Amino acid sequence: MEQSTEVILYFQKRNNITMTLHSALEDLQETTLRAFAGCLNRLEYLSGLRDKGGNYEHWGLARVYGDPAAKRALARAHRSLLSKVLAMPIRNLVEDAKHSSEVAGIPPEAYVERLATTTPNLLPHGPGAGSARHLSSVLHALSSLLKNPKAGANPPA
Repeated sequence: MEQSTEVILYFQKRNNITMTLHSALEDLQETTLRAFAGCLNRLEYLSGLRDKGGNYEHWGLARVYGDPAAKRALARAHRSLLSKVLAMPIRNLVEDAKHSSEVAGIPPEAYVERLATTTPNLLPHGPGAGSARHLSSVLHALSSLLKNPKAGANPPA
């Protein structure tokens, strides 16, 4: 048993603390990703965790769960999040972009343009047929809606 694990177990036993163990994916979703506002922000974050070779790197997950489990969890979360974004109604994506851009400190239009210029990087490995084109279309539509909002108009559901 590693020293850090021994320290944690000693602390838990000494202080009568119960700790639920999660899988790497559950930990990622319930702690790391929950800290990010919006699906677009999370998608950008996950895509940024890859090195130049396209391999996911997350020091904390790798330390707790091992490198292979961390990489699998990151890849699975990335694919799942892309699917969620592509299935999301455009009205929800407009709100998501506004919220995500607020956190990023830039206007929504600029935020979506930034995402659109990095579309290939936003995709996980093996995204599925048509996903790149679909994401590009979604970001283009989102950009158009944010640049040209119609006064009093409701975006389609």
